[in-house]
Amino acid sequence: DVQLQASGGGLVQAGGSLRLSCEASGLWFDDYVIGWFRQAPGKEREGVSCIRMSDGSAYYYRSVKGRFAISSDNAKNTVYLQMNSLRAEDTAIYYCALRPKGSSQYSCYETGMDYWGKGTQVTVSS
Repeated sequence: DVQLQASGGGLVQAGGSLRLSCEASGLWFDDYVIGWFRQAPGKEREGVSCIRMSDGSAYYYRSVKGRFAISSDNAKNTVYLQMNSLRAEDTAIYYCALRPKGSSQYSCYETGMDYWGKGTQVTVSS
């Protein structure tokens, strides 16, 4: 079974940085998209960023563009989300998700993903 393990969340002051990791296992395909999504209290889950593992193409939602950077280590089936210049509004549970094949941009939405991991809490204090 495909499993996703997200880690790296924590408490950080506004303006600080965190790096999240998402490790995928149980894969039987080598072309897939991994995305990061987040859900703040009382709000719907929203997209953050996605990356296509086969070519490293990335997509960012406007709310994080220029502050967050997504990257991958194909040998480890792991995706990283470097989050800089964090703001209080970035506080949320962050989830990683996966879909076989797809596009980093056109697959980067909640219903476009097939597999989900448990989230990791990110709290930014102002």
